[in-house]
Amino acid sequence: MSAASLVDRVLAGEVRAASRLMRRIDDEDPAATPDLQALFPRTGRAYVLGITGSPGAGKSTLTDRVVARFRAQGQSVGVLAVDPTSPFSGGAILGDRIRMQAHASDPGVFIRSLATRGSLGGLSRATGDCIRVMDAMGKDIIVVETVGVGQDEIDIAQMAHSTLLVTVPGMGDDIQAIKAGILEVADVFIVNKSDLDGADRTVRELRQMLELRHATRRPPLEHDRQHRLKTRAAGKAPEPPPPSDEWEPPILKVIAARDQGLDPVMEAIARHREFLERTGQRAERERARARMQFLALLRNRLLQSALDRLEAEKGRLDEVALAIARREADPYALAETLAHQLST
Repeated sequence: MSAASLVDRVLAGEVRAASRLMRRIDDEDPAATPDLQALFPRTGRAYVLGITGSPGAGKSTLTDRVVARFRAQGQSVGVLAVDPTSPFSGGAILGDRIRMQAHASDPGVFIRSLATRGSLGGLSRATGDCIRVMDAMGKDIIVVETVGVGQDEIDIAQMAHSTLLVTVPGMGDDIQAIKAGILEVADVFIVNKSDLDGADRTVRELRQMLELRHATRRPPLEHDRQHRLKTRAAGKAPEPPPPSDEWEPPILKVIAARDQGLDPVMEAIARHREFLERTGQRAERERARARMQFLALLRNRLLQSALDRLEAEKGRLDEVALAIARREADPYALAETLAHQLST
């Protein structure tokens, strides 16, 4: 199959052609680059929804229900489900398509599983390019479900227009999530399995954490002549609500397995999408995504160039690593030399 015919078939929405190209992308086959270059001008129309959260929170079940509702609205949907790669076998279960069998026969839904292949941040290195392929296919909505590794899943905030953070009662110390930044990336909070004990407590904790953001924006306090604390803007009304250009993430209780509470979720997604359009923040998120993907592309190219240079001058990477382990080579000097050679 020629590159031109593959591109044309992807643009026509052919699943088999898109699958073949995504396989090349996932395998880091250089032959995929001309196809991606040809498709790139035809991308940028799809809306990207990220779903992240800890393992066992019910992300796949929620994804399945959300996809069903988008389909009921008449929108075509692409799903990229990222599964962890085993550090021992190098394989991945890629089981999300099994959990979404309800959409297997729907031509308006295309589900693709990706392995992380050692990539951190909850996504695969191939995720950005596969989003573009689904975009070029004509998918209206692209849902990206992250791997569920826990506190490192922040890349999705730069990859998606709207991000749903799924949590469940009793999942541990939420303060750790604040430290890692997961709570900072969410546009909508989903408390799934809300029929379990502790659901209301989880909602309260999330609300308290969100209020910490507002606390940092309050006017500074000072003492008056009677040594009473007051704000410097004395006599003013109480603290106003967040400005119209700031999104206040809703906290929603859901039982995804029973299909309960999903309508408010869809309404929140629609409101956030309208908010991004109205405030111009969608364009800002597009810029952040382009920056992230370009840096990843540049990083991969530079790393491959460095490895090629290393093999040509010092031997294969495993041989160099053995020399370093035996203290026969200086890794710092070697890295500095390679970096200098690549920059000249």
